[in-house]
Amino acid sequence: MPIPDGRGERAVPDRAPPLDMDATVAGEIPFRPLSISEMLDGAIACVRLFPRAVLGPSLAITAVIQVAGSIAAYYFVGRTARDEVSPDWIVRSVGTQFALGAFGLVLSAFGIVVLAGMLGPVLGRALMGSSATLRSTWRDTRPRLWRLIGIALIVTLLPLAAMIVPVVPFVLFLAVEAHPAAILLAAVIGFPVGAVLMIWLYVLLVLAAPALVLERETAGGALERAWTLSKGRWWRTCGTLLLAILVTVFMGFFALRIPFLLIQLLFFGGAGDQSATILALTVDTVGRIVSWTVVLPFDAGVIALLYIDRRMRREGFDLELRARVHESAAAPRATGNGQAAAGDGEEPGDDFVAHWRVRPSLQPGATRGTP
Repeated sequence: MPIPDGRGERAVPDRAPPLDMDATVAGEIPFRPLSISEMLDGAIACVRLFPRAVLGPSLAITAVIQVAGSIAAYYFVGRTARDEVSPDWIVRSVGTQFALGAFGLVLSAFGIVVLAGMLGPVLGRALMGSSATLRSTWRDTRPRLWRLIGIALIVTLLPLAAMIVPVVPFVLFLAVEAHPAAILLAAVIGFPVGAVLMIWLYVLLVLAAPALVLERETAGGALERAWTLSKGRWWRTCGTLLLAILVTVFMGFFALRIPFLLIQLLFFGGAGDQSATILALTVDTVGRIVSWTVVLPFDAGVIALLYIDRRMRREGFDLELRARVHESAAAPRATGNGQAAAGDGEEPGDDFVAHWRVRPSLQPGATRGTP
């Protein structure tokens, strides 16, 4: 049995008994604590191995987000946008561009968290040697769908609120036309503190989405689990998420959108009438839907793999899961009709979620080694 190292994380075993899983899946996503590069590779492998189960939910989420963003971009300034339909009004207003960009980022962050919760079961089934399908993804997510949306709102909006609070003095000083030195001091302190608080909270809470779906936790329990799992490894989690975001931004904003941007410039670049503007906005929206449908699962998959990695390192979950699978094979949990017990929206005969629930000995408050 591996022993904890000096930092409280258990050592990664050199050799571990393999589960009875498909060799390709086992090779793509190792069933052990993962390095950062393995998490990034595993997120890509998840899309390649289970394209329907991954890209189906991603397309649905991305389409809603990008269409909402396009509608907001067109009607954001109300009468001005309707009277002047050329895109010049956006270029002339830095504030409008910033607000629209912030709105799009918030929507994208919300979609990533929702998708991370949906991809948790996909990656979980892959690690256990099962094939993930669109139907199994929906079956695993459906009992927690509304709670997942609520968790995504909390994980997205709570860090934003934490960012805004330190900036309030700056806004108040501007409103009352305080001394310029006071305004400058409030800005120099408020904005960096707000940014740090936002990033700190997001990293601590983002693992709540896969915890909610895989462990069948309540919303509060999922947030508590995320906080517990993230403690002690904040910098590693933050660094991994930052690398994933950089890859996503490069692929989403540049590589995959270039063909659609060229179409806009070639066919609608010099047009100023309303119909041409709407067509240009439609092409841009389709481009964003296509690009983000492909790249969003990468960010979401990294979040789900971070959750799995944290459970393996903190709780020895890979070893525990091997034991659970062997126990289930030897003596399946049965109901009166001989099928595996179903609970909280699970279909009878599917033991998958039961393997991921936290055992009482690992519940918060139980005696445990240093995290």
